[in-house]
Amino acid sequence: MSQVILILNGPNLNLLGQREPDIYGRTSLEDIRGLATARAESHGLKADFRQSNEEGELVSWVQGARSAAAGIVINAAAYTHTSVAILDALLACGVPVIEVHLSNIFKREEFRHHSFVSRAATGVICGFGAQGYELAVDAMAQLLKSPKPA
Repeated sequence: MSQVILILNGPNLNLLGQREPDIYGRTSLEDIRGLATARAESHGLKADFRQSNEEGELVSWVQGARSAAAGIVINAAAYTHTSVAILDALLACGVPVIEVHLSNIFKREEFRHHSFVSRAATGVICGFGAQGYELAVDAMAQLLKSPKPA
């Protein structure tokens, strides 16, 4: 059976392709699901791709990953900059975490420069649009292949 990677998407990402295309591009979240799923399959992984506008639901999914996923790719969207709850869940989950953002958050408003999620992440990918999800899946595949330290 394939290892599962949980790919989580936060608030307003369901509007991708329509919302601020000059920042986020014209690729829909469903298109990104297809790209990420295909990339995961190319590595022998299964992608469990989800989106929620609700912080508590994202926290519950992260907690569930402890027993159901080998790793998490997360674009927490606006919760990146505000959610200690998501950070705490990620720190407790016990699986590798990769943070992804469509835009380069460091070229945007100053409040977006701080990420709570980054403290729990092995790495961060930002500014590559939809391709960032493929890069994140590639990185996760490498992390999962690496021997665990003793």
